[in-house]
Amino acid sequence: MGARTAMSVATQMQSVAIAWFIYERTGRPLDLGLVGLAQFLPQFVLSLPAGHMADRFDRRRIMQVCNAASVVCSLLFLAITRSEVRALWPLYAVVMLLSAARAFSGPASQALLPSLVPTLHPQRAVGWNSLGSQAATIAGPALGGVLYSVSGSAVAVFTVGALLGMLSLALLWPIRPTLQVVGGRGAASWTELLAGLRFVWREKRILGCISLDLFAVLLGGAEALLPIFARDILHVGPWGLGLLRSAPAIGASLVGAALVSRPLRRAGGSTLLATVALFGAATLTFGLSRSVLLSLLALLVLGAADMVSMILRGTLLQFSTPAPLRGRVNAVNQLFVGTSNELGAMESGLMAAWLGIVPAVVLGGVGTCAIVLLWAVLFPELRKPRPQAESVTVVPGASWRRPRASAANLRES
Repeated sequence: MGARTAMSVATQMQSVAIAWFIYERTGRPLDLGLVGLAQFLPQFVLSLPAGHMADRFDRRRIMQVCNAASVVCSLLFLAITRSEVRALWPLYAVVMLLSAARAFSGPASQALLPSLVPTLHPQRAVGWNSLGSQAATIAGPALGGVLYSVSGSAVAVFTVGALLGMLSLALLWPIRPTLQVVGGRGAASWTELLAGLRFVWREKRILGCISLDLFAVLLGGAEALLPIFARDILHVGPWGLGLLRSAPAIGASLVGAALVSRPLRRAGGSTLLATVALFGAATLTFGLSRSVLLSLLALLVLGAADMVSMILRGTLLQFSTPAPLRGRVNAVNQLFVGTSNELGAMESGLMAAWLGIVPAVVLGGVGTCAIVLLWAVLFPELRKPRPQAESVTVVPGASWRRPRASAANLRES
């Protein structure tokens, strides 16, 4: 948790600095959307190979290599801003490199979680894990906004980001989980590479959860446009941008802390549908707001709803997936959900350029609510309050089969 939190704080700080640096230089919403595209492409291309690697090699070692690459990216960001290069393509190139490192670290770190905690309280384990990430999402943007405002440039932000990356590397060193390499280390076959996709496709409840979050974030994500709201609509400057970026995480942390102490007893798909609908309504409210207080309140609610859906999805995904497939299934989750943040940023930038800032956010909130209604029809499994999950038997070669239905094969999900 310490290693992930330090790395997340660095990433969040730098995302604020990059967004403000680019928009201050060009004033074009599309340039902010291109940041999302630069983050999306490596994640889209590398997620499945990254998941395969997480199931074949030491997951802690993968995280160490990726965090070291993130430190290098922080130093490159620092060099670019100090050199005062006017072209933006070097900045986009480093963003792509950082996204590639995240593509490999994501499945490895998620798949590592079940081997570090007992399975008696999976929702609490996922809750604590998400709580640490949300704490970083609170501190990172706020710290990045303050450093940018005080120093007047992004240099201090990237310097602190590099130091936090080094701290994350140090914290990973003492972790000694019992890790087993699955399969040989020969050339990967397409059968092994796509095993996670086949598993998710067959498990319709997991497919419904992942795809619902994909479209909700894709349509309802207004985070990429926050620099525009901070400067041109709410008039609060870089420190206000940090506050706006932190508000969803504050709401998420409050709800996460509550769910860690009191896990949901009837955490069915209907709860997930309701929280995603609330996410869309909060996005709509934020788009229409002209008050800083109301905007912060909408972002708080947005983050709280997102936290509930994150814990429900994470619990189902982490502890309902066979151990030899966790890396690849988490890679599919990252491909659907993780890249949706970046692709949503690109979509928001394009829609803002075509329709205007406020219509783009309002349309995204309405679209999210419409997706919830559609998914309730397309995936009736999501409406079942306490479904039963069949156990899954993993066979060599990373393939899997469903056992014959019997009382011994069924357990309460």
